[in-house]
Amino acid sequence: MDADHDGSSGSGDSGSAHEGVRPQAVSRTSSGPDAPAPEPDSPASGPDSPAPETEAPVSAPNPPGTGVGIAGLSFGYQLVAALSLSLIGLLACAQVAMVFLHVAPSNTLTKQHGKTVDDWIYPEFEQNWKLFAPNPLQQNIAVHVRAEVSGAEGRRTTGWISLTQEDGDAIRGSLFPSHVHQNELRRGWDFYVNSHDDRNKSNGLRGDLSERYIRRIAMLRLSERDLGGTVERIQMRSASSTISPPPWSTEKANTEPSYRELPWWPVTPDDLSAPRDAARAEEGTE
Repeated sequence: MDADHDGSSGSGDSGSAHEGVRPQAVSRTSSGPDAPAPEPDSPASGPDSPAPETEAPVSAPNPPGTGVGIAGLSFGYQLVAALSLSLIGLLACAQVAMVFLHVAPSNTLTKQHGKTVDDWIYPEFEQNWKLFAPNPLQQNIAVHVRAEVSGAEGRRTTGWISLTQEDGDAIRGSLFPSHVHQNELRRGWDFYVNSHDDRNKSNGLRGDLSERYIRRIAMLRLSERDLGGTVERIQMRSASSTISPPPWSTEKANTEPSYRELPWWPVTPDDLSAPRDAARAEEGTE
């Protein structure tokens, strides 16, 4: 009766009961004799329980030669690529340095290695421009003035007064130097020199204007001094001296100043500031 009861509790026949036992036996055999049997209360032992989660496989690093770019090359090709890039960088730096020396003003390096620079630049990389136009000055130029003064003791001539030195003294140590002290005299002298030839003859329409401009600058500076009389005539000159080369340079330069003296100019009312100031005062009162 037990057998019949067991058979009736199954699916209706004894054969189905035996079939329900076989898969379990097969699974135990396939799992090996040492594999533990699933516990009855374990959620994984039920027929409807989800399959156990498996860990994601850890990706192994790419072997050499499987990356992107240079990293994807083999070691030999990576070495060739690194050497090629280094060579290109060195050639680019050499090109920039040679072009800079070619367009730069004359200096110690270009005087010693000018032939090498020219061989590099010409004819493939010809350059027809300069880095500085015009080249920076390599001279110190000072503007001097002296005056012929008539006083109680007659006429006398003062010594040379350096107007440039006075401007320099006013600039040094000043947190906010005057633009006039920096540029007025220098620009005025350049204006005169560029408008006259070596014999102080005007070479254009602006020659007379530049002469009156530089004379007025000189008289404005002299009016601040007590010269002991009335200024009748003035004379101006420039003292140009070459800047001495640095101690490490083998270049030799004559640093003795050279002078360019202008003729004596009689002082006219237009050279003085009083007439114009008086005219302005009159215009203000009208």
